[in-house]
Amino acid sequence: MENPKIRCAWAGSKDDFYQQYHDQEWGKLDLRENYLYEMLVLESFQSGLSWRIILNKRANFRKAFAEFDPEKVALFDQADLHRLLADAGIVRNKMKIEAAINNARVISKMHQAGSSLSQLLQTEFPEVIMHHPKTDRDVPSQDENSQKLAKRFKKMGFKFLGPVALYSFLQAVGIINDHIDTCQFE
Repeated sequence: MENPKIRCAWAGSKDDFYQQYHDQEWGKLDLRENYLYEMLVLESFQSGLSWRIILNKRANFRKAFAEFDPEKVALFDQADLHRLLADAGIVRNKMKIEAAINNARVISKMHQAGSSLSQLLQTEFPEVIMHHPKTDRDVPSQDENSQKLAKRFKKMGFKFLGPVALYSFLQAVGIINDHIDTCQFE
């Protein structure tokens, strides 16, 4: 008989896709530009909702937002906004949709200036931040890193990305590793 895998409590007894996200993706460093944009979009849409809802709709979000290619989303117009507002496969919140399009435009401007979101994050966070929490309760909802990044992003023109959403983003893309010490997927 196989020993049960030890996971962070938030992923331990949930659906298979929830465990798969935890085991294979969450907290693993991934700085591909489209992935970073994807996680910014998903984290901003998660605000006020459960992560399970967002993960359940992830494939629909991917299709609706041009495979999370920020250059393509930056070109979205009013017709695209109306299309997204009518798409039952995603969360149809006008402010969040407009923010996702706006944020793609900010990233596109970075690209035009010869930079990228990936480069910015690698400069700000040259090493993975390991907090070594003992339990899920030891994991904060934000920290000085996400607060600083939220201020910088706001100045750059990003929207709907406060310190809590950005802390979750930094965890998701592996810049902050908050797997509990006993988690086998750290």
